[in-house]
Amino acid sequence: MAMVDVTVYGAGVFGLSVAWACVQRGARVQVIDPFGPGAGASGGIVGALAPHVPENWNDKKQFQFESLMLAEAFWAGVEVAGGVTAGYGRTGRVQPVADERGLELARARAVSAEALWQGKAVWEVIPAAECGDWAPDSPTGWMIRDSLSGRMHPRRACAALVAALRARGVEVVAEGAAAGRVVWATGVAGLEEISAVRPRVFGNGVKGQAALLRLERRDAPQLFADTVHVVPHADGTVAIGSTSERDYADGHSVDGRLDDVLARAFAAVPALRGAEVIERWAGVRPRTRSRAPVLGAHPVRAGEFIANGGFKIGFGMAPKVARVMADLVLEGVDTIPEGFRAEASF
Repeated sequence: MAMVDVTVYGAGVFGLSVAWACVQRGARVQVIDPFGPGAGASGGIVGALAPHVPENWNDKKQFQFESLMLAEAFWAGVEVAGGVTAGYGRTGRVQPVADERGLELARARAVSAEALWQGKAVWEVIPAAECGDWAPDSPTGWMIRDSLSGRMHPRRACAALVAALRARGVEVVAEGAAAGRVVWATGVAGLEEISAVRPRVFGNGVKGQAALLRLERRDAPQLFADTVHVVPHADGTVAIGSTSERDYADGHSVDGRLDDVLARAFAAVPALRGAEVIERWAGVRPRTRSRAPVLGAHPVRAGEFIANGGFKIGFGMAPKVARVMADLVLEGVDTIPEGFRAEASF
């Protein structure tokens, strides 16, 4: 590439999405990652695009809501451009209600969702019988069902973004010199780089373990029961995840903690029992001190930018992250919430 307007370091979902948003606006972009696309946490298997509960509203929840509303058009555009399916679907989510206090809270949230979700999605409490055989066991006989949650196959989504970029003449390369405006979307390594020169830990990696089952439920909603996500994918698999491990020796090994997750999933969701486990996965997800993504001016690289800290919500946040970062990098328009700036994690 003879001339470059934007260099993106990191080919996870944040880096690829930011690159795509910039390319769509006519920028000449290069993406550099020595490990290749989706090599870190973005190469996982779960892909639960689940919103925060509709109460105690804040900038983070509003940002996530707007991003989930952008997702359908964002991923459809990526698929059309590159011809590769991303695995996105706004299939909703079902959760059991554990007790009477939980039932009261769920019904209150149904009311607040009417306003906070602007009539674009619903949160409702329904009898468990309405869910048929694809439902967790519910002690109260009631379920929470929302229509805002979606699902994404992380690896397929990264492959779809790579294909879309390639169709516009952009390849992900292993090395290269920075040119133009520079965006760092380098996951755990990027957070550790900042922590190394700051008096407090800026961010760290949190290990997650997950499993993939061979089970055809592609049109079913995702489930959340006993702290476990159950996510049906469009390719005839169902993902189960995940652990959250702050202390670990090997970020890419699976062990008995995953067995416990699977046992809880099988106990909570009878429809999963007997399904074949076809893959076990482990990886390390980038988590900032504030637990929110960090966007905007890079805290230790003067004049450069950062998009990091997707943690468990990176794929759900990616469409909006891509938009606001392209606004900032290409046009100097800054709409990043205060809680997403680097200062929030110091």
